Amino acid sequence: MERYSHHSGFEFERQMLDALVEALAGAFGPEASVHNASHELRGVGVELDGMIEIKAPSKTLLVFVEVKREVYPRDLRNAVYQLHRRIRDTHHSHDAIGLLAAGVLSSGAKQELREQNIASFELGGSLYLKHDGWLINIEKPSHRTKKNTQGIALFTGARESVIHSLLMNSHGWLTGRELAEQAETSAYTCSLVLQELTLREWVKSTGGGPSKRRMLTHPDKLLDAWSEQWRHRKEQKSKWYTFVENPKHLLAHLAERIDHQKVDYPWAFTGAAAANILAPLLTSTEGAEIIVPKGYADRMADVLGLKPVSKGANVTLIEREPASLLYRDVSPNHPIFFASPYILYLDLLDGRGRNKELAEHIREQLESLWQRD
Repeated sequence: MERYSHHSGFEFERQMLDALVEALAGAFGPEASVHNASHELRGVGVELDGMIEIKAPSKTLLVFVEVKREVYPRDLRNAVYQLHRRIRDTHHSHDAIGLLAAGVLSSGAKQELREQNIASFELGGSLYLKHDGWLINIEKPSHRTKKNTQGIALFTGARESVIHSLLMNSHGWLTGRELAEQAETSAYTCSLVLQELTLREWVKSTGGGPSKRRMLTHPDKLLDAWSEQWRHRKEQKSKWYTFVENPKHLLAHLAERIDHQKVDYPWAFTGAAAANILAPLLTSTEGAEIIVPKGYADRMADVLGLKPVSKGANVTLIEREPASLLYRDVSPNHPIFFASPYILYLDLLDGRGRNKELAEHIREQLESLWQRD
């Protein structure tokens, strides 16, 4: 990370320490007193941006603080080393932990800091501190300028198609043009996503110019991040019923109807029934879930002759952005389209029935592919 000028650096450090003291005091409330004890570091030969003292009836905790303007995973190694060294080299008789405070702290950096048991604070008010029985976990929006594209929302619209394409090509090299073609989106959108993933150190690159290629090196972390967002998304789902003599053949029955009607828009089966065909695990599944483009649910219901119901539904229609319909897998024996294994996995995270078991089964298969790559 680049160091800023001494004057601006001092002002920024003071602003960050003041904001940190306020955030800690608000989090602990009357249970503890919090004050800036940075003056105690002067004259002891310790290069440190600050120290906060938290006094509670049960203990006193010293928080050694390193201040940065922006922090991404690639920036952490030196900062964490410095914190550990300064805590070790400073004489103190109380418990002590390290804290990294930043104007902008990427989600990847936050996660790595937690894994290394380092506290964190972001100027927007996000605060994480864990020590013995104390746990503070506050998430707030970052202070970012409108022109700053760092920390973009990765899992929305066309960007989600880029994420899907990178996962499907895990550990494979792609030029920006190849990625844009696979994701069916613009080179600019691909560039935004790749910039963010590069900052998180989840992709690496080789070459330059139009021939520059990138490779996804951490599909596990990218899928985990997508999974976290997926659990909280809201989408248009509708419940329907259709009669079939043998429920075991529901998907094949629906696919034949769709094929007979010459449907000219993309669709795909998802959910437990579809996943269990591609990765058999369960002895039986119920119902069918079909992904259709946004605004196409009624059209698909007409094609299939479905009846809307509030109870007893055996067909669910889910309206989605194009990302969920990329990389459809077609059955070799029937005109049946299945969602990609990544979409199947994400849709099984809803916790219904034995979906969790099936999700873990598919995740194991995906991880084995990553290892082979």
